[in-house]
Amino acid sequence: MVLAIAVGAGAGLGSIAFRWLITTFTHLFSGHADYASAGGSANPHVPWLGAAFVIIAPMVGGLLYGPLVDRFAKEARGHGVPEVMLAVAQRGGRINPRVSIVKALASALCIGSGGSVGREGPIVQIGSSLGSTLGRFAKVGEDRMRLLVACGAAGGIAATFNAPLAGVFFSMELILGTFSAEAFGATVLASVTASVIGRAAFGDNAFLTLPPFHVEHLAQYGLFAALGVVAGIIGVGFTRVLYWIEDACDWAWRGPEWLRPAVGGLLLGLVLLALPQMYGVGYPVLEKATQGGYVIAFLLLLLAGKVVATSLTIGIGGSGGVFAPSLFIGAMLGAAYGAAAGHLMPGVAGGAGAYALVGMGAVFAGASRAPITAVVILFELTGQYSIILPLMLAIVLATATSRLLSHDTIYTLKLRRRGIDLHTPAPHATFTTHTVRTVMEPVPAPLSADSELTAAADLLIRSDHGALPVVDDHGRYVGTLTARAVAEALTDAPDAQSSQAGDLAQADPTLTTDMPLATALHTLMTATGTGLPVLDPGKERLLGWLTHQSALRALHAANPTPATSVA
Repeated sequence: MVLAIAVGAGAGLGSIAFRWLITTFTHLFSGHADYASAGGSANPHVPWLGAAFVIIAPMVGGLLYGPLVDRFAKEARGHGVPEVMLAVAQRGGRINPRVSIVKALASALCIGSGGSVGREGPIVQIGSSLGSTLGRFAKVGEDRMRLLVACGAAGGIAATFNAPLAGVFFSMELILGTFSAEAFGATVLASVTASVIGRAAFGDNAFLTLPPFHVEHLAQYGLFAALGVVAGIIGVGFTRVLYWIEDACDWAWRGPEWLRPAVGGLLLGLVLLALPQMYGVGYPVLEKATQGGYVIAFLLLLLAGKVVATSLTIGIGGSGGVFAPSLFIGAMLGAAYGAAAGHLMPGVAGGAGAYALVGMGAVFAGASRAPITAVVILFELTGQYSIILPLMLAIVLATATSRLLSHDTIYTLKLRRRGIDLHTPAPHATFTTHTVRTVMEPVPAPLSADSELTAAADLLIRSDHGALPVVDDHGRYVGTLTARAVAEALTDAPDAQSSQAGDLAQADPTLTTDMPLATALHTLMTATGTGLPVLDPGKERLLGWLTHQSALRALHAANPTPATSVA
């Protein structure tokens, strides 16, 4: 609880610093608080350039953050959330502590110089890095480390968007991928702490200021349902275009990676010159669209422009999130859809703003496939509870449509393209065909839970593992007794000779015989001993022992070293 509060406080303070950096760099590069709403104005710092300064700004920004990312933290490139998901799923929550600083500077420079990305991905990675660093400093276990990473993500979202509930569900649905009482309690503590700090700095107001919307006719539910299906298709389409453009940039670029954002910034600058509304995050443009400020044709142009501008920003090596672009795309889609429905069914459709709001949540759900987060975060960002029913309907249909069209989300596809599946081994992994059963060693002679420590010490002396499993009277696995634990007990308390093995047995992580070896290795690598017990799938009976040596033998058998001749 104390660590969760500390992580939340760090994430809250980090979000304040990060938003200040974005504002500062936006003023520096554009001369405006938010150039997206400035309508192609000149930069007052260099008025003689006119609106053409937007061609130079991304190049200069890229020249600053490109070397920074390439030299100090390459994982700070891109939209950030997939790296956090990977750290939690397969790396025990370990994140390079430098990521928080590099990500904050790189993303602020990217957004401030015109990068058409959001700030939720960076703040998630910043908060998660803080949680991982604190967990490493406090020397917590792997499970707690993952939880602290999720607390950092929750705190970052909560403080940045004044959305404490959304931070909690974002962390549990996307980062942890599971719900539990402990995870909920810890992330709530972090989220509340970060929200209090964020509200002290930014005020207690809804993130987006929108007029009230209402469902005026029952037939609108059919229109909202159809919008959900279309939004799911658009969400998947956004994902595909994002990585298609990233592939095109990878294919075209042959120079050093640190220079790629600066050179690619020229292309981004040309897009911004043609469509200045794409500069930065673009929330003022989003709000204007929900208020009916644009015609249908221009709304569709903004939708396509955002897809291209965001994809190009990520493709050239920029740093920023895809959550805000998803909201932007959804708002443009919903506003255009609502305006068209109003023309076709003027007495039924109602105001276009309600469709814009629903479209925001539905496109995000279609891209991320996180329906609970989408519902909660849209409600908290806007304070609009009046359309919660159509919002839920459209988001569920968008999620279902996305699942039918694509196996991956906008977050997991990035990892799969690198051969990483968060739930199963990569298709080309060496250990794909192996399970723990095929490589485990025989069980070391187990200790009875009621064995005295002196007898246990004699057996541990003859053990090759420095640890022995402990079982109860019925043969069920109780834990692992290490030679170090026995030595410390006998040294610190000579009268401990009468203690029993079960008293000192440690509940180390366990493996099962049907577990893929590639998955088991992540647990084995973070274990403190020389091996781990292997249980039956029901996790009751001890059947084997997995060691680093047995894993290496499997690796050697799969990749035999070619014979070499000696002259």
